[in-house]
Amino acid sequence: MARIAVDKLDEAEAREELAWLAQTLGQANKAYHTEDAPTLSDAEYDALKHRNSLIEARFPQLKRRDSASDQIGAAVSEGFSKVAHEVRMLSLGNAFDAAEIVEFDTRVKRYLGMEPDTGLSYTAEPKIDGLSLSLRYENGRLVQAATRGDGAVGENVTANARTVADIPETLKDAPRLLEVRGEVYMSHADFAALNARQAEKGQKTFANPRNAAAGSLRQLDAEITQSRPLRFFAYAWGALSEPLGETQMAAIFRLGDLGFQTNPLTRLCDGTAEILEHYARIEAQRATLGYDIDGVVYKVNDLALQARLGFRSTTPRWALAHKFPAELAWTRLDAIDIQVGRTGALSPVARLAPVTVGGVVVSNATLHNEDYIAGKDSTGAPIREGRDIRVGDWVQVYRAGDVIPKIADVDLERRPETSEPYSFPTKCPECGSDAIREEGDAVRRCSGGLICPAQAVEKLKHFVSRAAFDIEGLGAKQVEQFYQDGWVREPADIFELQSRYGTGLQQLKNREGWGEKSAQNLFAAIEERRSIALRRLIFALGLRHVGEQASTLLARHYGSWQAFEAAMRAAADPEDPAYGDLLAIDGVGKVMAQSLVASFAQDRERASIDRLVAYLDVQEAERPRTEGSPVAGKTVVFTGTLERMTRAEAKARAESLGAKVSGSVSAKTDILVAGPGAGSKEKKAAELGIEILNEDDWLTLIGRI
Repeated sequence: MARIAVDKLDEAEAREELAWLAQTLGQANKAYHTEDAPTLSDAEYDALKHRNSLIEARFPQLKRRDSASDQIGAAVSEGFSKVAHEVRMLSLGNAFDAAEIVEFDTRVKRYLGMEPDTGLSYTAEPKIDGLSLSLRYENGRLVQAATRGDGAVGENVTANARTVADIPETLKDAPRLLEVRGEVYMSHADFAALNARQAEKGQKTFANPRNAAAGSLRQLDAEITQSRPLRFFAYAWGALSEPLGETQMAAIFRLGDLGFQTNPLTRLCDGTAEILEHYARIEAQRATLGYDIDGVVYKVNDLALQARLGFRSTTPRWALAHKFPAELAWTRLDAIDIQVGRTGALSPVARLAPVTVGGVVVSNATLHNEDYIAGKDSTGAPIREGRDIRVGDWVQVYRAGDVIPKIADVDLERRPETSEPYSFPTKCPECGSDAIREEGDAVRRCSGGLICPAQAVEKLKHFVSRAAFDIEGLGAKQVEQFYQDGWVREPADIFELQSRYGTGLQQLKNREGWGEKSAQNLFAAIEERRSIALRRLIFALGLRHVGEQASTLLARHYGSWQAFEAAMRAAADPEDPAYGDLLAIDGVGKVMAQSLVASFAQDRERASIDRLVAYLDVQEAERPRTEGSPVAGKTVVFTGTLERMTRAEAKARAESLGAKVSGSVSAKTDILVAGPGAGSKEKKAAELGIEILNEDDWLTLIGRI
């Protein structure tokens, strides 16, 4: 698919594309993991996430805190109780060609301080296209099963998991505590038989085995799950009372000995040449395996090295998924619809004549923005060799696994003679306000603000979303209903519902879809959410460029709503120290800082926020569990060359002990760790009277010699 090369993007283009990618991939995560109704194909999602990573690598200062790079899965469904994972269930980074595998190997060795030609062994195993599941055994008995959810909190599906034949109820000679992780899946033969039975009964059929497996495991009635032919492969572990082995391969063998099904295609490989050879072998067998896989997973075999490598925010440094290529098809573009998001962005969506791609029927695709439709990038340079996209065109779409693809190309020979170039609207289709495209912005946005019903409704939907206020019984459907009836126009109105309409109960319980019990439950849920975590409140405000991860970062930095609010007020003056403090937060760039300051400087938005906060008890941010840490709460700067650990290891270790790692020295710096070659930072630290440690002193301080 033709697209402007990442190395040709300027900073403004990169910023806007990262914003679009964060929104698109966030919505895709929710649709895939929470709703079992994917809106992006695997290939589309992988391609977008890969491009996101490439842009972030070129413009690291633009990385967003709601970046897809930092997201795992999605929030749990309303229908299940929640399970907090003792050890987070992380996702894997993706690679798409041999060069990226070599780079992965190089990156691992560089982090560990190894020479490039040092031998390193990896395991290679098929990547099952199913649903991640964690099984907790205590004293050899299965006590809990949970889905991955958002990595930190999953769904309790214990009763359903007990019906899966491949999952043992009891284990012999197992560790006292053993959390086994793996993938629930459905074979091709079982999937075909299930769909045949569903069709005979006049019931819903499934698009593919992954959706069937996920939908079956996440049934509220365990008897339905029991009637579905689910299987399970074990490949990892979480909490343990004792190690399963010293290597990844030994641990997998131990899981097999305990009675779990492990994939017979798992191999131990020495170096990148062997893992790439095994990738080719697995890909050649893909069509005959009898179950879906979408790539091969590589893991550093030595568990001690895995421990040293550790984790990024959402992915382990010691593992990587090597994905298979996408699939292509041609179909007719029947219409282009415009959707308006909560930031006012006008997003074009292609409505396609349904087409089957790899066994899945798809009928929608994203079109990005008006430039993409016109066959050019935001600078006017051609993409797809300048071919524009028109209603009535035959277009090439691609996917590899699930639903929505992207338009990759256009067949000009099949273009109708009567076709006309698509005219992108300059008025908002929802409110009629001017749709303005600012200089340097790839997206056209509605200028209507809160008078635009689409923006208002989307902001309210965001406010009640899982990662925000998560009010039980008040979802997207209810928000739309209350907005249309004039009951809720801004977030504060939610907390006035009961008092504004008398007791509220009488009017609400007489509405369609509501009864006395559901009305009482809603008011109780709203009352419960008057007490809210600071990070959730910041995220719920829906401030542009401020996602879930950024909200957590800001909450931890400022600690309380009062401190955060005061800082945002003060930061309106770029000369005020508060603005410099905001920019000094590791992970906050100028774009996010300007967005925060601008939001709190707008009278109407500030008034809306003030009305909301008046109803709330905002909890102070949780602090890391760093009891006994000598550096908890201190700001640390590393400079010069570290000889006993890499810079990345040093930063990760400091943060795990509750320290804040900064890239610059200021009066707020507590400790400077200086290695050979330290320069201006060490001089400035000395001038400010900051404690300066060499690497050995630092390791002694934190208890690692």
